[in-house]
Amino acid sequence: MNKLGLIIRREYLAKVRNKSFVVMTFLSPILMVGMVVLIAYLTKLNDSEKHVISVLNNSDYFSEDFISTESVGYIHFTNLDLETAKDSAANLGFYGLLYIPDEENLETVAEKAYFYSKEAASTQLLSRIENSFQERLRQRKLEKLGVSSEEFAQIGDTFEIQTSTFDGEQNLKGVNELKVAIGGAFGYLIMMFIIIYGGFVMRSVIEEKTSRIIEVIVSSVKPFQLMLGKIIGTSLAGITQFAIWIISASLLLFVAFAVFKIDPATMNSTADLTANMGVNVDSPIPSNSQLIQYAKEIYKVPWGMLIFFFFIYFILGYLIYSSIYAAIGAAVDNETDTQQFIFPVILPLMLAIYVGFFSVFSNPHGPIAVGFSLFPLTSPIVMLMRLPNGLGEGGVPIWQVVTSIFLLILTFIGIVWMAAKIYRVGILMYGKKPSYKEIFKWLKY
Repeated sequence: MNKLGLIIRREYLAKVRNKSFVVMTFLSPILMVGMVVLIAYLTKLNDSEKHVISVLNNSDYFSEDFISTESVGYIHFTNLDLETAKDSAANLGFYGLLYIPDEENLETVAEKAYFYSKEAASTQLLSRIENSFQERLRQRKLEKLGVSSEEFAQIGDTFEIQTSTFDGEQNLKGVNELKVAIGGAFGYLIMMFIIIYGGFVMRSVIEEKTSRIIEVIVSSVKPFQLMLGKIIGTSLAGITQFAIWIISASLLLFVAFAVFKIDPATMNSTADLTANMGVNVDSPIPSNSQLIQYAKEIYKVPWGMLIFFFFIYFILGYLIYSSIYAAIGAAVDNETDTQQFIFPVILPLMLAIYVGFFSVFSNPHGPIAVGFSLFPLTSPIVMLMRLPNGLGEGGVPIWQVVTSIFLLILTFIGIVWMAAKIYRVGILMYGKKPSYKEIFKWLKY
């Protein structure tokens, strides 16, 4: 164990004293914050731009439908022909011209209406215009069936059913999805850490193998101890760098937003979200009381339990994948040869993110969600997506969490055992690119 401690200390100091490590530790937060501030600033500039649209309405309809708002301004032309109106809109620098012809009925007017612009128009803007036409057409059809304007207004009212638990506590729409997103953020953090710092372990093994230092080291240290020391030492260096990133980036982001007077809400406006999701922009926005209830639901998330299990799954998941990366490093001679092995390693992580979101969103207790939260290569991510709902009744059954952790530990021991065998043979193999078949043979030695 004394040798293991020396290896851990050597790996940790070798990483943190590296010039590139020091530079990126302090430069990365500046670059990340700079990128976020730039995106927020550009978003603010983009949202501040107001589109001006000219309207040539020759019909008896839509006289009160196109009224200027904060984002879109309407200029109404009168006593102009279409060509003159198009030239005027282009010369004045307007975003476009909405032409509504004079026809005998509303259906024909809507059919022959045109929107002219210099370039392809925004989908969100066209959707707003199309919604105005659609509402008028629907209203006209209902009037033909004997429905008055007042009755039509009542028909347009939205309906949301009230939900509650059996104990009488009110439920909110989207709370489950919000909790899954919180767990998914923790899982995504694990995935990124594994990809970044797992590669560090692999490169460290390759460097020592190519420099032939490894032949001297293995004469006094067991391959299992050497590999385990590399994994732990590199992970400690990674955690140190990650902690510095989070603290410094948070402080820099706070200062940057205060200096440039940027509202973080501008980066995620309701209009942009609804437009991207295909939701009607006129759909009701949650009231202040509902927002307070959502805040309470977020507060009720078992954060202590979630953070506790995050560290457990983080450590076990990283140990498993780092062992795989170390085995790959021992099997190859240079980093170029690792490409054929990297994708199969990353695939389970990608699968966990995407399949986890789709399955846990729709049914967190379904067979797919449960299966992926128990499978060792995906459980560190998928299980964290399910845990915000709590443990026990209404949440994740305790036996599933225990089984998941037990399988992770067994898998880690099994992979370390296999990786040590590959390590023992692979570190002394030079000048030959290994195939999956040859690596499988090494396990039998």
